[in-house]
Amino acid sequence: MTRSPEPNRKRQRVDRRQQHSGESASTSTIMTRSRSRSTAQPLQANAAVPAPLAAVHEPGSSVSSKGAQTDFGDESEVLESLQDSVVLTSKMLSELGSDQDVISKLGEAFSEPCTLARSFPQADALWAVDCPVDAADVRAAYSFIFENTSTEVHDELQRLTVDAINTMNAEPCDEHDIQMSAVLIMLLNPKITEYVHGDSTPVFPELCSAIMNQPSSQRTSLMQYFATSDAAPNTRESLPYTAVAGVRTIPDEQLLGSDSEQASFGRYVGIFQLYVTQEMVKAAQRVARPAAAGGEPVTQKVSLHGLSTCSLLAVVQCMALINSYNNTHKMVSYTTFYNDAVNEHIDIKDDVPRFRMPDGVSFCGYPFLLSPTTKSEIIRIESVILMRTELQDSFFRAMFSGVTCPYLVLEVRRDNLVRDTLYQLDLKFSQDLRKQLKVRFVGEEGVDEGGVQKEFFQLIVRDVFSSKYGIFRASENSHFYWFRPLVAPGKDALEEIRLTGQLIGLAVYNAVILDIHLPPAMYKKLLGVPVTRADLREVDPELHHGLMQLLNLTPDELEFLERTFEVEYEDLGELHTHELIPDGAQTLLTADNRNLFIDKYVDFVFNSSCEQQFAEFKGGFDRICGSSYVRYMRPQELELLVCGCSDLDFAALERSTIYDGGYTKSTVVIQYFWQVVSEFTDELKRKLLFFATSSDRVPIGGLSKLHFVIAKNGGDSDRLPTSHTCFNVLLLPEYSTLDKLRERLLTAIHNSEGFGMI
Repeated sequence: MTRSPEPNRKRQRVDRRQQHSGESASTSTIMTRSRSRSTAQPLQANAAVPAPLAAVHEPGSSVSSKGAQTDFGDESEVLESLQDSVVLTSKMLSELGSDQDVISKLGEAFSEPCTLARSFPQADALWAVDCPVDAADVRAAYSFIFENTSTEVHDELQRLTVDAINTMNAEPCDEHDIQMSAVLIMLLNPKITEYVHGDSTPVFPELCSAIMNQPSSQRTSLMQYFATSDAAPNTRESLPYTAVAGVRTIPDEQLLGSDSEQASFGRYVGIFQLYVTQEMVKAAQRVARPAAAGGEPVTQKVSLHGLSTCSLLAVVQCMALINSYNNTHKMVSYTTFYNDAVNEHIDIKDDVPRFRMPDGVSFCGYPFLLSPTTKSEIIRIESVILMRTELQDSFFRAMFSGVTCPYLVLEVRRDNLVRDTLYQLDLKFSQDLRKQLKVRFVGEEGVDEGGVQKEFFQLIVRDVFSSKYGIFRASENSHFYWFRPLVAPGKDALEEIRLTGQLIGLAVYNAVILDIHLPPAMYKKLLGVPVTRADLREVDPELHHGLMQLLNLTPDELEFLERTFEVEYEDLGELHTHELIPDGAQTLLTADNRNLFIDKYVDFVFNSSCEQQFAEFKGGFDRICGSSYVRYMRPQELELLVCGCSDLDFAALERSTIYDGGYTKSTVVIQYFWQVVSEFTDELKRKLLFFATSSDRVPIGGLSKLHFVIAKNGGDSDRLPTSHTCFNVLLLPEYSTLDKLRERLLTAIHNSEGFGMI
């Protein structure tokens, strides 16, 4: 669940309004600003002062840095007292008699950024503390201009906007916070992403450059304006941009309710997303191959390096600033920043090598734009490049120092998977681990072109998480595994834990999806993201519920518990005690320290109790993936990369399946096949996936991303279906009846372990 940067802000506003309503207008001190610096000058309450600078002084609280001290009575008095200094409002525009009057008034307002900033003041002085611009009034003004005036006015507005942006970039102004109001006003122009210079150079990147050139504190103020300008009670507008074909707008479920700070922030993210989408679509169209006779042009992939002519880099850098603010304040879902056009048209093969260059410009450097599917493809290409490099190096080394194997080969026995694998990996050098993996089961004829290694991972993961090794445990109410607390982990246990980390790293490196049940906290810790109380719910729901119940107990009830800052846990049948804080055995749990107790208990579960175990686990994982693009992923994305998607959408698989050997989607036996599969339970569907691909996991992006082929394997017969798991090919005889196909298929998928030569 997302939250605003100050969870109690709305409560504070309510308190202010209740206090404010009981007070009368009085003489007070108002802050004004000079152009060179902010200064405090005592004025009368009825003196004219720009509304963006007005703020409310609350008894017993500090004065906001955005404004100054004053108490206002009725809001109409505020507007009246500020009327002389306000440059432009929608009401002023609507009262003008001609287009020339409108042009004249716009020319006055846009004469310089600081003048524009004094337009459209927020009438509600309480909300002006958070954002001095009345976003609803700005939109009303733009709506009036585009709906009621001539193209001459529209062209003049564009020219004035361009001049204002040029002024911001060419003539630095000390009143940076004032300029942020001007930036906000220009961003609310629904046509801002369409404006161009006479030579067709886009204007929007120059506005982004102006934002990036501001001091850090003022860029932060602009982010706060994004979060609050549309949250004001007088703001009830739709998205500040128009939807165009091919542009993904922000779904309502990614915004935490209308008229909220989250929705406000998301709408401004949408402005930048719109521009990036437009430019990516244009760039893809520019490089499209000519259409064949009667066909459509074939679009090509685009790299950020190749888009330097449209200055898209400045916009993406500005989005990075917004994303950074969102990471801290959790305004909208991180998925809001995924850009469909970038993910569709990105030239990954060009972007990945450039990303590794010291001065390379690449979309890979802005991972917040990229979906998990795109990131997994980046990691796959990275791995392929390294595998090819190691293959070439092996051939060169063979010329001078004897024959070396160009692959990472593991020969293992099915009944001794863990020890065989551990022993062989320990003998490998780091460069060997970057070779392509080949697995051979002793006594079996299968040749590993991908399918054997997939089954190997499935089996060894099942083994290493089983109770016989005792290094992981799962709560009775949770299907996730976590480290078992150990007083002094033995050498064998630590080796097995390191092996588990290496196995996950190898699976990622070789693009194999695992049937593994690790909690989100594990992926957070692998990426250096702090764990929270909420993460405990996945690991041990009962413990999490019990700790949260402590917050609801009265002081007397807590005293009755007589609980100290100690934790008891079991290791090899023996009960051990751990002090959560120094002298914890003598520290009683009280209402004053219960939050500390909860935090220390959570820290014990995720850190203190498994410090050695996790260090070995992470060391094994980092040995394979420590320098890969994995470190740019989010924990949720890494979980998808390791475990795949959970959605068994076989309708999507049916739509994307390829047919070979004479079969088509209209062949009778193919229709029988999909009818039978549609009747399968989820368990049987997973068995079918395992039979055909050696993995029952769904790749990132869903089953539509699985390259699945059904090929004809002779006419009607009693032969069972077979598969080339290395290539995801199901070999299906042309059975004569539906019942026969069902019986033969079920027999095959229930007996699908082991490999042979066909």
